[in-house]
Amino acid sequence: MDLRVKIPESIVVHLGAPDDASAPNITVPFSYYIKNVASSEIYPTWPENAIRANILAQITFALNRVTTEFYRSQGYNFDITSLQEYDQAFTSGRDYFENIGRLVDELFNSYIVREGNFFPFFPRYCNGTTSVCPGGLSQWGTVELANQGLSPLEILRYYYGDDITLVENAPVAEVSETYPGTPLKVGDRGFEVKRMQIQLNRISKNYPAIPKIAYPDGFFDVITEDAVKAFQRIFNLEADGVIGNATWYQVNRIYNAVKRLAELDAEGLSVEDVNRQYSEMLQNGDQGPGVQLIQYFLRFISTFNDYIPSLMLDGIFGPATENSVRAFQAAYGVPETGTVNKATWDRMYSVYKSILDRLPDDYAGENVIPFQGTVLTRGSSEPAVRTLQTYLSRISDVYDEIPKTAITGYFGSDTEQAVVAYQNLFGLPPRGTVGPITWDSVTELYSDIVNGNQRSAGQYPGYVMTEEAE
Repeated sequence: MDLRVKIPESIVVHLGAPDDASAPNITVPFSYYIKNVASSEIYPTWPENAIRANILAQITFALNRVTTEFYRSQGYNFDITSLQEYDQAFTSGRDYFENIGRLVDELFNSYIVREGNFFPFFPRYCNGTTSVCPGGLSQWGTVELANQGLSPLEILRYYYGDDITLVENAPVAEVSETYPGTPLKVGDRGFEVKRMQIQLNRISKNYPAIPKIAYPDGFFDVITEDAVKAFQRIFNLEADGVIGNATWYQVNRIYNAVKRLAELDAEGLSVEDVNRQYSEMLQNGDQGPGVQLIQYFLRFISTFNDYIPSLMLDGIFGPATENSVRAFQAAYGVPETGTVNKATWDRMYSVYKSILDRLPDDYAGENVIPFQGTVLTRGSSEPAVRTLQTYLSRISDVYDEIPKTAITGYFGSDTEQAVVAYQNLFGLPPRGTVGPITWDSVTELYSDIVNGNQRSAGQYPGYVMTEEAE
């Protein structure tokens, strides 16, 4: 299975601010869109490696907007805006520079990823003169780096980190919305219904007023209708029990939010453990629990505000933390200093608390056993085999494509067949052995299911697949 994200043949551009309903939408070829943006934002006289680095960032930015359905998930009928204030600069009808057009034709199906992932990340950038974005790329700064002899990839790594790499020659196809196109209602059946059922179950862990769907089997019954109505009431949608466009994307948005919230506990912090006292200035270069605390708040808030970059909770106030602090300050009306003084702290905690008050206290996911260090193969007999069989057996309750396997603690032919079926279904090399990649994928899906959640069949599991992986 090709795990690369597909490059869209075309992209729908809104020629104005997102909420400007009077602004028209236009559909243009994706390659023309990038040529237009590049010609609007950078200069054709720049060193070629600087131009290449900028084009790759612009491609990845647009691809991230398309693949995350950033605007469509909010109810808009376009992929991206034409305004640099929100996205990238696009001028309808403009010509593009010849050398930029040539480079885009070469690069348009390549994009930037973090190592270990084929999904395009969100590459913040600014011009580096009238605007700066710590942690992001400086367009004018790329010129200096190119003049120093850095390659496009080296330039990108200078700004985004050493774990940046490129996906090249990605397939091109018309990318459709995830919404199936017609409303889902009582009597319908299929994978889309199953996806909604188990996502609603996962959301109900955070919003107990939503009744659990005991059998998420892909059949839209009256129990599913009740769960949909409860969800719609909570999130101020028309409570008709029908999953239309607005409900579909709201379920997806809330599902992703609660899923990310559950990950916070894996970092060793819980809401109850947070020390809410503040007594000093925090700034770039600082380390310690205070920094970890603001990182916790910012990561929590970023779950509900995509403008704010998420963070690792490492307790180190570096460029990424400063960048996230600046984004928070810009979003919530605090002077954009990149430092955390009392005013920023108070606003950060106020926003954090206002979100928290709308959620139940407990949103930790069920723990699963991590990979034990030994690749499991036919003939293995150890406690991890029994655990694997337990997980696969539960998964097979939801995915008929995976045969049932007895929980014996012995890795026989039945277990091997179940493993191969799982690997085929979720885009893993179908070797029938279980190393860290397959183990992590199985345990993640098992945890999702027992918590009332599901990853879509065939979705990229989050790892780079190699022949040596397992």
